[in-house]
Amino acid sequence: MTDFIHRLFALIRKELLSVLMDKSSRTILIGPVIMQSLLFGYAATYDLSNAPYVVLDLSHSPTSAALLAKLDGTGFFRRVASVSSTAELEAAIDTQQALMAIRIDARFESQLLGGQTAPVQLILDARNSTTANAAASSVAAVVDAFNAERRAREGVAAPPLVIETRAWFNPNLQTRWNFMPALIATLSMLQTLLLTALSVAREREQGTFDQLLVTPMTPTEIMIGKAIPPVLIGLAQATIVLAITRWWFQIPMIGSLPVLYTGLAAFLAAGVGIGLTISALSLNMQQAMLYTFVLLMPMMLLSGLTTPVATMPEVLQVATLANPIRFGIDMVRRVYLEGAGLSTVWPDLVPLLLIAAATLPAAAWLFRNRLA
Repeated sequence: MTDFIHRLFALIRKELLSVLMDKSSRTILIGPVIMQSLLFGYAATYDLSNAPYVVLDLSHSPTSAALLAKLDGTGFFRRVASVSSTAELEAAIDTQQALMAIRIDARFESQLLGGQTAPVQLILDARNSTTANAAASSVAAVVDAFNAERRAREGVAAPPLVIETRAWFNPNLQTRWNFMPALIATLSMLQTLLLTALSVAREREQGTFDQLLVTPMTPTEIMIGKAIPPVLIGLAQATIVLAITRWWFQIPMIGSLPVLYTGLAAFLAAGVGIGLTISALSLNMQQAMLYTFVLLMPMMLLSGLTTPVATMPEVLQVATLANPIRFGIDMVRRVYLEGAGLSTVWPDLVPLLLIAAATLPAAAWLFRNRLA
């Protein structure tokens, strides 16, 4: 038994030293854990800490001003504009300038003074149902406090102020309407990135990489040949998820299929560029898979799939600008739920094309240096 324990201890010591003495292994074991812990702590939060909203106050009365001041005083509602027309209000929601809009009727104060029920319309951007629900609950709490103060001050018997809520793009605030369209982009990116990252690494591991040197193809042609199949596979997978979303879960699609697939092509091109860069840098398939999974975790956390980007710290919001999944999810949600066209979703397409324009030439340069 003593010899067994000594042998086992020696083997355990050898395995630990082989891992811990290697600098790259230590970096992979420690670095991603620290990074992911910080990302989960800051990015994976449903707390409503920054809810931008716009106001259409047709009353312009002291009472409406008091209600809005109470909203502004909470610390998590941020008024980004006071609009003068319904068209401006709609534009603020459509362009995601505001998470919600508040419309106060011209007869608001006179209704309250006359003892009548005074409705205030709350319009929510429900493309992300989680934040929409949180915003609606927070507004309801503010209104309840406003009614309680007024009852205590003026002796009003019944709560005179009520909220009329309208959720745009997701009328019933169903979480499935939020997740399923986003998965059209997310799941296709996961497979595309992994397949592309393994492409060149597989060639090296199987010993066929050197055979590419004797072919008449240039490094750029090889890169293009390895880029197109993952894009086609990604589009096929996106089509499967789209079919399940539309016909199995009965989530109606408002937008255009050509616009959706144009956006997906740009989205997958950015993913292929990142995957090819990883593949060119990796010496074997194990490295390629490890780099891919280490990269995918922060990309998913910073994508806005589960938690909105607006609730993240500003430094992380800046970091999301280099994340293609963020723009892909936003583009698909807007086309699918909102019916947005290319003239509307171009702010999502431009970053995707810029990422592709940066990563594909970088991958080509790495190909040339690896092949030389």
